[in-house]
Amino acid sequence: MDKKYKTIAKIGIFSKGITYFLSGILTLLAALHLGGSTSGKSQVFDFINKQPFGKVLLIAIALGLICYACWRFILCFINPEEIKDDWKGKAKRVVFFFGGIIYLGIAFLAARNLWSSSSSGGGGLSSFLSPTLMSILFFIIGIFLVLIAGYYIKQAYQKEFMKKFSIDDRSWHKAAKNAGYFGFYARAFVILILAYIFIRAAMYSGTNEVKGTKEAFSFLQDSAYGSILMGVAAAGLAAYGLFVMLLARYRRFDG
Repeated sequence: MDKKYKTIAKIGIFSKGITYFLSGILTLLAALHLGGSTSGKSQVFDFINKQPFGKVLLIAIALGLICYACWRFILCFINPEEIKDDWKGKAKRVVFFFGGIIYLGIAFLAARNLWSSSSSGGGGLSSFLSPTLMSILFFIIGIFLVLIAGYYIKQAYQKEFMKKFSIDDRSWHKAAKNAGYFGFYARAFVILILAYIFIRAAMYSGTNEVKGTKEAFSFLQDSAYGSILMGVAAAGLAAYGLFVMLLARYRRFDG
């Protein structure tokens, strides 16, 4: 594989890992009543912006997330890992494309904090979509999220996530594998909560604002044993972030 593709991938994957790690840590602190808050991507970037040299860090993370989006587009259009051209391969490349779009949006969230400390904006999607179209859109998103959660569960159950690593000879191989298990199952759990929130929003009027990880954690916090569930999910998300950062260093690029 071309060296420049590998560089783009490693920078992007590492930036993605940092974002998930901080989201998990901030939420875990909130669950333990040690500060922090139920945190999504926007809250993570706001937290970074308030730190010393925060704007420099935000620029670096935004550029890194753009690299990750570019890597997804490279996988979709250039196919350097030679994904098969059967229906499964084509489906993967479609997912890569939409993943690139999503991470461009997350990069925009990071960049927006450079000139605005507030995440508030206009009326959201509800200002230009009818309630019927909004319900249909949210239902489709909910079903799509269920499929994504199923993918992460499959990755963990069949140990497929370890195939992209070249760490078999490392002493900490088992620890990395356990972090991956925990992280993938936790991320699937959070995504399933999000799917439920979207599908529920599709069925009831007045709940048509875009949802994210913050809403999923808030839902857990308000449920029975909320702090425990939120803490476990947050720790899992932090473990997933660590796993992704490790993947940036030791990922295989041999298809």
